[in-house]
Amino acid sequence: QVQLAESGGGLVQAGGSLRLSCTASGRAFSRDVMGWLRQAPGKEREFVSAINSNGEWIRYADSVKGRFTISRDDVGNTVYLQMNSLKPEDTAVYYCASKKSIIGRNWDYWGQGAQVTVSS
Repeated sequence: QVQLAESGGGLVQAGGSLRLSCTASGRAFSRDVMGWLRQAPGKEREFVSAINSNGEWIRYADSVKGRFTISRDDVGNTVYLQMNSLKPEDTAVYYCASKKSIIGRNWDYWGQGAQVTVSS
């Protein structure tokens, strides 16, 4: 059974940076597409970023392009989301997720989420 565990969330002022980490266990993580999604209060969950197994396919939501960077370390079974130039509208619970293919929008496994709060 896959388990995904996020860490690195917290409170930061606008313009600051945070790095989220997600450590996976339980299956062949190195083959999976890994991603980050977020859900702000009162809003639907939205896609943030994703990376495929060899790191050659990467996607970002328009709202975070140029500010967020996704990366992965398959030796450590960890995927990262470096978030720079944070804005109050980035405030949300950030979820790590995995799936078998870049095709489709459904994710197979989810972490429990990490709160990110950006103060103005």
